[in-house]
Amino acid sequence: MSEQLPSESQGKIIVFGAKQIRREWVDEEWFFSVVDIIGALTDSPNPRDYWYRMKRREKESSGVELSTFCRQLKLTSADGKTYNTEVVNTESAFRIIQSIPSPKAEPFRRWLAKVGYERVQEIENPELAQKRMKEIYKQKGYPDDWIEKRIRSIAIRDELTDEWQDRGIKQPKDYAILTAEISKATFGMTPSEYKNLKGLKRENLRDHMTDLELIFTMLGEAATTEIARNRDALGFDENKVAAKDGGDVAGNARKQLETKSGKKVATERNYLESKPIPVLPPADENE
Repeated sequence: MSEQLPSESQGKIIVFGAKQIRREWVDEEWFFSVVDIIGALTDSPNPRDYWYRMKRREKESSGVELSTFCRQLKLTSADGKTYNTEVVNTESAFRIIQSIPSPKAEPFRRWLAKVGYERVQEIENPELAQKRMKEIYKQKGYPDDWIEKRIRSIAIRDELTDEWQDRGIKQPKDYAILTAEISKATFGMTPSEYKNLKGLKRENLRDHMTDLELIFTMLGEAATTEIARNRDALGFDENKVAAKDGGDVAGNARKQLETKSGKKVATERNYLESKPIPVLPPADENE
């Protein structure tokens, strides 16, 4: 597969110190945003401008065109939209770091190598990825029973996206549309509207859901997978119908519960609204 499909089990953002670095798992390796790397190493207020000047300086001094080490991938920006962004794999990142005069360069090299090594470990033993994920959620203050539901929701989501891929869904925007169809039928609102309800911006919506919200999210996506399979839905249009019908299964169950309990399932409650979010340390915690 040449392009990584939307999958919650892949960490789209990783943290070095206090800086977020966007990444994508493509062609069996990680690719990291160049401007995010520069931002982490230089603390520049304008990493894009720094990257432009750095490429020009490197070409004038050594004749090397740093862009040749990069490729373009669509990454989500701070405004929530996706843009073509220059990215590098681990090997090329080391080359670009050589051109950045920063005391953080060596700690970053070790951190980058550790990130790559951990991913190789997780491929060989997927249970390690789950253990690391559970530990991060525990550090954030989530209870064990919520964590188990969250891990299960990720597995159900991955099964659905794999099914969509097999049924001809290729474009990231199509995944977003189908996901929105399930959400609208399940909760009466799109993921964007749901995030607004909870006062979220870049945060992951599902990381802020209550137990019941996660349960109905899982039901909608599991039902969609089952319906798509049983109908042998092919292409975007047929899978869009299946997504709405799968969401309707969860939506009808949600409405019945609300009628019986007298309480809305979808809530403004934010699981981490009063909890600080820890960041992952560099490879050497003493640096």
